[in-house]
Amino acid sequence: MFVIVGWLLALACVFGVFIAHGGNIEVILHALPFEMITIFGAALGAFLATNQMKVVKSTMKGLGACFKGGKYSKARAMELLALLYEILQKARKEGLMSIEKDVEDPHSSPLFQKFPIVGSDHHVTEFITDYLRMMVSGNLNAHEIESLMDTELETHHHEAHAPVAALARLAGALPAFGIVAAVLGVVNTMGSVGQPPAVLGGMIGSALVGTFLGIFLAYGFAEPLASLLEQKIDEDGKELQCIKTTLLASMQGYAPQTAIEFGRKVLYSTERPTFGELESHVKKK
Repeated sequence: MFVIVGWLLALACVFGVFIAHGGNIEVILHALPFEMITIFGAALGAFLATNQMKVVKSTMKGLGACFKGGKYSKARAMELLALLYEILQKARKEGLMSIEKDVEDPHSSPLFQKFPIVGSDHHVTEFITDYLRMMVSGNLNAHEIESLMDTELETHHHEAHAPVAALARLAGALPAFGIVAAVLGVVNTMGSVGQPPAVLGGMIGSALVGTFLGIFLAYGFAEPLASLLEQKIDEDGKELQCIKTTLLASMQGYAPQTAIEFGRKVLYSTERPTFGELESHVKKK
């Protein structure tokens, strides 16, 4: 929603001020289709040539996520921590082997079904169950599991940021493609140097529209999308860090209530519940 609002505000301010200052919008509208095809065509070709298909697909998926509301909230954070508390409490009371069935088949597990928001997230569920499975097996100590977690989080970070880097490169290239379109317009103008000044002025103005569009599209559209996507990816990583910290605290011997407090401290302040809120939510569940 705010992406659309931001774009409309940018368009209104740029073109509104141009018209208010007596600018001839017809010159821009006349050149717009040709310049857009030149810039977008060159940008799309370079984008496809630069990135692997998996990055292209991830970028398209990421762009779709930019137009959706954020899924992370205080309610989701409390549900995640409550789920971890329930799992660790069961393991503490009944032994680690008691959660083996929950780990092997989380979709039919009463524990995971009790928390549908987090339990339906495949990536989060997989991350939790993978490391609980290692804890149940008892073959790895806390330091070894922490090292594995760090490796997985680093891999996730690099993989998730590939679309961000692709969009950032595209934003950096758009002004250059705008200059290419402008140069072609100037070449076209120079070929019509015998035309009246009024006609030449319109042709030069149309050529300069390319430079304008390249810069405007880069910093008004592509760069903001890359930044927004990066913020959403960082939120994903923060949730996984919360799980990591909670499970490691449990492996180091802390009680479930203390372990989820470790995890709570990792979350961003906007989604982090207070100690009282989390305690009340856990007891209610």
